[in-house]
Amino acid sequence: MRYTVLSFLCASAVIAYVQRSAISVPARRIQGELSLDSSEMGLVMGAWYLGYAVLQIPSGWLADRLGSQRVLIVASLAWSLLTGLMGIANGFLGLVAIWFSMGMAQAAIFPCATKAIGGWFPGPTRAIASGFLIVAQLAGAAAAPWLTGRLLPHMDWRTIFLLYALPGFLWAAAFWWFVPRRPGSEVTSKAAVDWGKLVRSRSMQLLVAQQFLRGAAMAFFFSWFPKFLQEVFKVNESDAGRLTMWPGIGAMAGALLGGIASDALLRLTHRPRLARQGTAVLGMLGCSLLTFACLAATDVSSLILLFSIAVFWGTFGGVSGYAVAIAFGGSRVGIVFAVMNTGGNIGASLFPPLLGWALDRTGNWDLAIIAFAILFLLDGVLWAFLNPRQPLYEDES
Repeated sequence: MRYTVLSFLCASAVIAYVQRSAISVPARRIQGELSLDSSEMGLVMGAWYLGYAVLQIPSGWLADRLGSQRVLIVASLAWSLLTGLMGIANGFLGLVAIWFSMGMAQAAIFPCATKAIGGWFPGPTRAIASGFLIVAQLAGAAAAPWLTGRLLPHMDWRTIFLLYALPGFLWAAAFWWFVPRRPGSEVTSKAAVDWGKLVRSRSMQLLVAQQFLRGAAMAFFFSWFPKFLQEVFKVNESDAGRLTMWPGIGAMAGALLGGIASDALLRLTHRPRLARQGTAVLGMLGCSLLTFACLAATDVSSLILLFSIAVFWGTFGGVSGYAVAIAFGGSRVGIVFAVMNTGGNIGASLFPPLLGWALDRTGNWDLAIIAFAILFLLDGVLWAFLNPRQPLYEDES
């Protein structure tokens, strides 16, 4: 049953990422139709991440209190409805309100998913399970630009959002029907949370900080990257969607191999710091160096190759964030992961509007590449100092 559960979690991640990434390819078309400048479009993109950050901790608290399954079903119904509502938005304020609310609804997916993985999978298999979950989200992120690019010549962006809403409703019904109500050894607790312990923990502070940096960097890939290809390398919408798929494939391969390598190191050495933090440092620094190399790319093929390999290393190390959060969270995996992910999504909510502001004033897309590289470099430094030795809430039941 654990692999059935993991399959459902992965399917949910694919659906969610197709929905959340649907705005990237038609961004220029939406701007033109609704008379938005780059700063306003950046605020729309950033609104999703802000909404996602706002409800991360409440979603983790609900998952710890009620269990992952029922929270995830309700959230899936809500975010799918809001995806469909994007198809009827008529202006800047409507786009911001709906996209912000959609981000709030999708906040539940990964606190619930990591809590379910912690309940169903033993320690030496959690990085692989987390790797599959990250592969699924990246598959959705890679599929969305390609699929949206293929659909845009045949239907408008409003119809695409309505179409993308349907799979989430079907998934919620199937998950409720096929998955047991009491998942694995998942622990729920109605006891009060010791928030002071969490806030004071140096390991928690570093875990949040590294996610802030990585979330800010990856927001470029999920928001502005197709438009970057269109404006710098003069490709059309369809080609931008197709080309964006390749870094997504690199990211998927990195997440899968990162999970396998991390769990294999843990079984071989019995040294969690080497297996988790070691792979993270290697991945973040590799990503940073290869991203700096992208500045020398003179054609779109070279750029896509270098950026795909860079993102491979970024997700190779990124799996460690999930595995460390599950082990560190103890009986409060939902809350610990949610707090960590809140940091990531605050970073992700800031990057698109800041980049939009910079582009309106400079028109220099190299700034995006440089920022991406520096953020991953700093992330690797933080991972080198992160060393949680025991669960934060190990004594709770």
